[in-house]
Amino acid sequence: MSTGTIDIDRTVGEVTEIGDLGEGSPPTFPRDPGDDNHRGDENRNSEPPVGNVYIAVLLFIGAEVMLFAGLIGAFIVFRFGSSMWPPPLQARLPVEVTGVNTALLLFSGYTMYRAYKAVRRGSRGKLLQSLAITAILGAVFLVVQGYEWIQLLGFGLTLSSGVYGATFYTLIGCHGLHVFGALCWLLVVLKMAINHRFSVDRHVALDLCGMYWSFVVVLWPVLYSLVYLN
Repeated sequence: MSTGTIDIDRTVGEVTEIGDLGEGSPPTFPRDPGDDNHRGDENRNSEPPVGNVYIAVLLFIGAEVMLFAGLIGAFIVFRFGSSMWPPPLQARLPVEVTGVNTALLLFSGYTMYRAYKAVRRGSRGKLLQSLAITAILGAVFLVVQGYEWIQLLGFGLTLSSGVYGATFYTLIGCHGLHVFGALCWLLVVLKMAINHRFSVDRHVALDLCGMYWSFVVVLWPVLYSLVYLN
């Protein structure tokens, strides 16, 4: 009967087409250059745009900026809230000598920049020379500051001399402590340079030290103008 007859040819054709999908090797497709596997290979062979150590030092410098911002804010409140500054019978700060000392510290920022350029060019001699000059200038700055402090203490300006002495030694002393820390770091970097630890492609320690040294150098003219010239 026509109604009960199964179209065998059609059924076999459908079975054959379905069977073809499950037999043989799976279909292959052209690989997208942006697929996950390819992307993983590229990530393994590439470096991040900014290293973690650079970010860590930037965060540390940011914290230092906030510290000095608080100290400077406190100084401004006391300075401009006082009818007479410095108070009577208090020692005057050595503006001229500290001005020369400021120029030395600023020049040390330039010599540090020269050290960075030297290592980028592969000039080891200029690198050592620039680092040594930077270290000498930083040491001279601290020695002159220490001598000034001894003189001021002899004139009677101490932490207990009132707000004037307390704010001076806190703000300027905090910066001096940071310069001392930067100088110690710089001496370590100089020792690494002497031991051939730097090359054109590998000088991260020098970069990080240069970042921190630039911070203490740039900060000082702000403090000098605020504390010594006002």
